[in-house]
Amino acid sequence: MTLDQLRPGEVGQIVRIEGVDGISCRLREMGFVPGESVQFLTAAPLGDPLKCMIQGSRIALRGSEARRVLLAEPISQAAPLARKVPGLDPRLSTTGP
Repeated sequence: MTLDQLRPGEVGQIVRIEGVDGISCRLREMGFVPGESVQFLTAAPLGDPLKCMIQGSRIALRGSEARRVLLAEPISQAAPLARKVPGLDPRLSTTGP
């Protein structure tokens, strides 16, 4: 499964980043590394770019970049990562249980 296949609110654990070029290297520098959790937030109306959250930062990626991020199956909905965002009160989350 790749990052662009998650649904809004889903969280996946990164297994690996495909490629050894500059884009793959930049993804790793931004925190897309094996073992890290990433949450899919939303996509633009036509599906590209998409917004995700990793290590408390919101990042927009092109679909071609998101397809390089290989994930294990989704592990949860939004609540666990929302608690990591400074200043965000998880009790105000709009997602259900």
